[in-house]
Amino acid sequence: MKIAVVGIGYWGPNLVRNFLNCRKVKGVFCCDTDKSRLEFIKKQCDSVETTANFDEILNNPEITAIAIATPVSSHFLLAKKALEHGKHIFIEKPITANVRDAQQLINIAMENKLTLMVDHIFVYNGAVNKIKNIIKAGEIGDILYFDGVRVNLGLFQHDVNVIWDLAIHDLSIMDFLLPMKPVAISAVGIGHFNHIEDMSYLTLFFKENCIAHLHVNWLAPVKIRRILIGGTQKMIVYDDMETVEKIRVYDKGVEIKTKEGIYKTLIQYRTGDMSAPRFDSTEPLAMITNEFVNCVENGCSPICDGTSGMRMVQILEAAEKSIKNKGQIMELNGL
Repeated sequence: MKIAVVGIGYWGPNLVRNFLNCRKVKGVFCCDTDKSRLEFIKKQCDSVETTANFDEILNNPEITAIAIATPVSSHFLLAKKALEHGKHIFIEKPITANVRDAQQLINIAMENKLTLMVDHIFVYNGAVNKIKNIIKAGEIGDILYFDGVRVNLGLFQHDVNVIWDLAIHDLSIMDFLLPMKPVAISAVGIGHFNHIEDMSYLTLFFKENCIAHLHVNWLAPVKIRRILIGGTQKMIVYDDMETVEKIRVYDKGVEIKTKEGIYKTLIQYRTGDMSAPRFDSTEPLAMITNEFVNCVENGCSPICDGTSGMRMVQILEAAEKSIKNKGQIMELNGL
């Protein structure tokens, strides 16, 4: 098949490279309104065909699928047009700027039996999948909390705030790893320069005895990408900035010895070994682009389909509403 990549900015060239490396892809077209970006990608990959006209992509019968790597505000209209022209869609996160538009894309894709896949890249990360297997095996016991920190200095976005830019990564990881879904969210945030929140704290609540907390920040002096998952049996630390031991599983926890009364309850701390399990180091983008091509070819559903993308948008919309209402708890219905 032949695939078009629309948007040759920061992420688009990575998509081009991976689609070119996919043996089932016969050719890649590149589309961008900035002709200097088309000149750039042509120098990097001389086999690609380029155009600044999106309609040329839509009306080209050789193009089976389109990958959209443009600003969030443009996702809906570009994807809608592409789906209506019978093109399968691979779209950057978040899928759209609101739930209503996401649902419309899902409906169009279903009606036309087209693949709609969202690039939640960390779902295809080998370390994240290893953690998923550890949790599914029951090794850490019942999950008590999920704690994520994703901070750095920049890059400031102009069309979305920090939760739409950074928190969506940890939300997609949480959605993939945890067997339960959040039922409510509270969020606070502040913007220091252009009225767009550049730092935020999100708290998610579950029916089960579990809580999640995410901290995202564009104004941190250091880059941190760390997730802690606490269970009744073991605890996991996933540090994506580590070069070797990205995953560490700690045999640590607490044990309640008596329950005769709150003042007589004896809490003991358990400290055991730490292990650093190995995991598949295949580039996540190679895995996700290959799955997209496979889904287009065979008509199967991807892990990160339109519905999973819409769940993330629902959480982000609720978080944004909570921020505007000074941390008011917002219900998450139907996740």
